[in-house]
Amino acid sequence: MPKTVGNQLWKSFDWALCKTAGVTFDTIQFFNKYRPNPSFIPKWSDKPMLKSWEKSKPTLGWPRTTDSLCPSCVHEAREAIMNGTKDWTDLVHEKVGEIKAQIIERDGQVWMVKECPTHGKCEDLMAADSKFLEWIEKNFPGRDIPAHNDEDMHRHGSSTIRHGRGSVLTVDLTNRCNMMCDPCFMDANQVGYVHELNWEEIQEILENATKIKPRRQMSVQFSGGEPTMHPRFLDAVRFARKVGYNSVQAATNGIEFAKSKEFCAQAFEAGLRYAYLQFDGIGNDANSHRQVGNLFDVKLRAIENMHAAGIDIVLVTTIVNNVNNDQVGPIVKFAMENPKKISFVSFQPVSFTGRDEEITPERRLRQRYTLSHLAQDVSKQVGRIEPTRDWFPISLISPFSDFADLAHGPDAMWGQMSCGCHPNCGVGTAVMINKENKEWAPVPKFLNVPGLVTDISKVTDASRGKKFSAYMAAMALLKNYRPFQAPPSLRLKDLWKKFDKTFGVRGQDKAEEVYGKVGPDRTLDDSMKRRQDPWNFLFLAGMWFQDLFNYDFRRTEMCIIPYATQQGEISFCAYNTGIGWRKIIENMYKNATVAQWYKEHGKHEIFAKGKKVDLQNYEHTLRIDEDDAARVRHLEHDIPLTAAEEDRARRRKANEEAAKVRRIYEELVLKKSTETVVQIGSIQQIQMAVPGATVKPVQIVGANSNGHTNGNGHKNGNAANVEKTNAEEAAVAGD
Repeated sequence: MPKTVGNQLWKSFDWALCKTAGVTFDTIQFFNKYRPNPSFIPKWSDKPMLKSWEKSKPTLGWPRTTDSLCPSCVHEAREAIMNGTKDWTDLVHEKVGEIKAQIIERDGQVWMVKECPTHGKCEDLMAADSKFLEWIEKNFPGRDIPAHNDEDMHRHGSSTIRHGRGSVLTVDLTNRCNMMCDPCFMDANQVGYVHELNWEEIQEILENATKIKPRRQMSVQFSGGEPTMHPRFLDAVRFARKVGYNSVQAATNGIEFAKSKEFCAQAFEAGLRYAYLQFDGIGNDANSHRQVGNLFDVKLRAIENMHAAGIDIVLVTTIVNNVNNDQVGPIVKFAMENPKKISFVSFQPVSFTGRDEEITPERRLRQRYTLSHLAQDVSKQVGRIEPTRDWFPISLISPFSDFADLAHGPDAMWGQMSCGCHPNCGVGTAVMINKENKEWAPVPKFLNVPGLVTDISKVTDASRGKKFSAYMAAMALLKNYRPFQAPPSLRLKDLWKKFDKTFGVRGQDKAEEVYGKVGPDRTLDDSMKRRQDPWNFLFLAGMWFQDLFNYDFRRTEMCIIPYATQQGEISFCAYNTGIGWRKIIENMYKNATVAQWYKEHGKHEIFAKGKKVDLQNYEHTLRIDEDDAARVRHLEHDIPLTAAEEDRARRRKANEEAAKVRRIYEELVLKKSTETVVQIGSIQQIQMAVPGATVKPVQIVGANSNGHTNGNGHKNGNAANVEKTNAEEAAVAGD
């Protein structure tokens, strides 16, 4: 039987099964909705799980009013704190720099508009397509359980996190870095001091995070700077695994992983599960703004080494409009061409903070990139993925997390990861791709995602027994599956395995037995076992961090990726931007000035200004589009593209202004001549040009070729005393 005919028969069978399941689900649910069981209180919370109708939501839609910040007021307040004229604790008790903002629709776009009584109006783009943002907000399922038993960790005034269990705890091990990137939201290597956690601080921070209720992060991400530069990086990974985090991650540029297979093996053995790998495009030209000569080669080697060691790779791309947004499609295609090695791509539209906080309005508006831009670029550059069908808020995962929490029961020590952030924070979609023949389709094309979310929520709200709930979840999945819209070789059983593998529907123990462990005791065999799945669930996500120009406190209070610091857990955006908690805390706990650090520890190697990373081996087995890799782009450059270029332009303008002031001072106060200097030539040159001419000396005020002036304000050199011939004078008079 031909393969296509066989696939069609299976599709027909799956279709009939799905129709039957839909009728079964609706019939049972007609009775199941009555008298739901009360929600239990799990060990990881002191409050019961929420029913879907109990979940609160921030004000959405537009026009709406929210609380924001004035960029200029923030700069002034931060400077006052840094120079000691204002106490940092004022941020806890006062609404420093806060103003109201209006979120409005204008010409099919969504804008934030705000006005400070002192510094005037500021506005910024929130969505290039209002219909896209409307779709995203419409599918927001509601907030997670309110944070509680967290008084010691959440005490940051208006910036305090108030909702949810979070998904990833971010820990900056050091602000040192071996690159000099632009953009860089933490301004690594440029702040003049070193802030690096010591071993006792690392342990305390990780242990403190487990005390919050609901018991928060199942995942911890070590970041920086470059976290692998911390001398106890591997110890930190090992300790996080010991504390109980089942997913330990590193946000890295990949240099150390590319250099050494042994380092990759050591990191996996210590407990590193994911590498959030900085990855800005295909080819060295697409990565050239990072200033490393062979950065793309580094990325490829890092992926090869880490995958062989058992570490899973997430490509993380900072997208800057008119700089590398042309790389969205090539990056997605690269992941799709390498489904055995890449299962997640995280795009991060640029946040103008850190090194880019003092950006000019012209560059900000030109380089602003929103989540709606991302959805449009994926659609245009990849195809078959539609913005308002296939993209959803990443918080849409929370109803599935709620169901998994129900399935795991009240004795689970950790809650399921729940991405309960504000719908303006992040979006995502998924592509199902066959690892062998590369057949693919966007998941929402063949799975009615809104319908499945509604039905899964009904099962969770009823709170029946584990087996009955698992049965109903299976019926819900079948009911919302569209077999003929799926990749030709995808079977219903394949989809069910994916669902079970991700959420442990049959129970965590059973899932780990079948698919391999994911917890702290995971081994290389477990990692390889999970890779045997012939289908790859390729997640595409967009996470848009705030800056001072689009800041919204409704987003801050729902943060799911907080920073763990010596002063508690702080929202990602409040730490890196907002009122500026990063600068405040790093200054409070800085180790030394850079000069002092170098004197004691020596200088670390920095790859910048085109410097290449010395790799012993450049080999890899990744599939790359040769045209994408060889492309050399010509970027529009009528305005500065980076903070460094803007800084040079500001210095150049300042020097020109200073020179202008100096000339005016010399002319009006010192009474110096400002005549333009003209160099005619030497007496010998004149005589050679006009033989027999009579020469008389003429004083000419002006500049010579080497540009030095004498004490009278005149230029020194041949132009100081120049003779004109009578013939030349006659010629000039004739003109």
